[in-house]
Amino acid sequence: MVARLPAEPARHRMALWRELRRSGAIALGKAVWAVPDLPAVRPLLERVGSLVDTAGGTLLRLAAKGYADQDVARLEQSYATARKEEWAEFGADCGKYLAELEKEERLGKYTLAELEEEEQSLDRLRRWYRELRSRDLLGVPESTDSATTLKQCEERFETYADHVYTALSGTTD
Repeated sequence: MVARLPAEPARHRMALWRELRRSGAIALGKAVWAVPDLPAVRPLLERVGSLVDTAGGTLLRLAAKGYADQDVARLEQSYATARKEEWAEFGADCGKYLAELEKEERLGKYTLAELEEEEQSLDRLRRWYRELRSRDLLGVPESTDSATTLKQCEERFETYADHVYTALSGTTD
């Protein structure tokens, strides 16, 4: 798709950019974006059209598969690479979360305030995971690894929560 918007007010351009990024579209050039040609993308195209209309811009939606096989492969690879990078970042944050829980255990920091903070961090990871899944329309293999990593975070949080409640109740196992 090719979107042209007036320079001012900038909020329209930012709204369009956010919507495209949130949906997993990849930028091919200035004002040129690509998404997989799948039924799940139709609502995005409608939302983008509405944003462009509101801004008084123009939108050209094209179905493009690439001129040659290597072009098709390059488009698919660009999309997959963008998703793999997102999943890698998610995995790194999960690793930081697990390390944080490990540190709190080592320090014996078993407080309700810390438990609440760790629960909020886990909730943020869960939301992020759902967002990534919603835009990973081609299902790159890294999404499966990330599901496993998130499950590890959830299980590790439950263990930490058990330790907090045990410490607060003054009992030992």
